[in-house]
Amino acid sequence: MRMRRKKGLEERLKNCGNKIIYMDREDRNFQSIDTSSLLRLHELFGNDNPVHMEIGCGKGQFACEIAKRNPNINYIAVEKSSNVLVTACEAAIEQDIKNLIFLRGAAEYLECYIPRSSIGRLYLNFSCPFPKKSYASHRLTHHRFLQIYKRLLQDGAEIHQKTDNMHFFEFSIEQFSQEGFVIKNVSLDLHNSDFEGNIVTEYEERFSSQGLPIYRLEAVYKE
Repeated sequence: MRMRRKKGLEERLKNCGNKIIYMDREDRNFQSIDTSSLLRLHELFGNDNPVHMEIGCGKGQFACEIAKRNPNINYIAVEKSSNVLVTACEAAIEQDIKNLIFLRGAAEYLECYIPRSSIGRLYLNFSCPFPKKSYASHRLTHHRFLQIYKRLLQDGAEIHQKTDNMHFFEFSIEQFSQEGFVIKNVSLDLHNSDFEGNIVTEYEERFSSQGLPIYRLEAVYKE
């Protein structure tokens, strides 16, 4: 079901000011990479702290919490739906979270904005599994996305993935392996494991309340 457009959305987005950076490109087929809009991350955050990124931040529950817990790490939260992103941005502003900014747009555009080898960790929390095989290339762990991430990640950087979808999880493991990532800390039932420090997302709350297991892994990139 498509979410109803929020009332006063444009004005609310405007009120978020420079907390949101818009990744707008005319090439809807993502065939060209224009690096003229590359962000100067140290200027954007006003420091040289490590930068971590979440793709598909939704309403921002995870991004806001992890940024608050780690004030010495800068966070970029990516979301392509303005209708959802505005809630995340407003929450960050209300909580005065200074080490978190948002990118609005599709993950295919990331190389136009994020410098190479600049991201120390990447989070993929409950990405859409696109269950139909014909839509496999839209999955955020498909090899076409992993190749983008590899160019943005620093050597030794990790991708942390969580999902409730077993088939998507198996697909992700296969894709990570084929792209040369080393997989570690795999959990087939996160909430019944001894893992510490988990930050629960809005989707995670819903799925776990239904008794669904949460799958989690870490994939390490080595050049």
